[in-house]
Amino acid sequence: MAITPTNSSSNKKKLKQQAKQDSEDVNGDPEIWASIDQSFKQVQSVLDRNRVLIQQVNDNHQSKIPHNMVENVALIQELNGNISKVVSLYSDLSSNFSTAFHNDDEQPKNSD
Repeated sequence: MAITPTNSSSNKKKLKQQAKQDSEDVNGDPEIWASIDQSFKQVQSVLDRNRVLIQQVNDNHQSKIPHNMVENVALIQELNGNISKVVSLYSDLSSNFSTAFHNDDEQPKNSD
């Protein structure tokens, strides 16, 4: 099943607007939120690379050319490494979220 991108620049603009609105609505350590944002960007970058690698592996497999099949070994190894990176990045994200919300709970609330 092919995934077709739908107006990705429009979606990116909407996501940026939503992120800006969310950051205005949420208190917390800006450094932690910047770290979380950076982690999401890193994850997306790796996932985008994986999409390209998977397409290349599929193309090589369909070609049935021996050299391309051998090349798939390296591509699949890179995919495997990238999956480990994504797991690590999500682990860091989880920790950062936990820290952000734990710190937010410790801050005194206004009872206006």
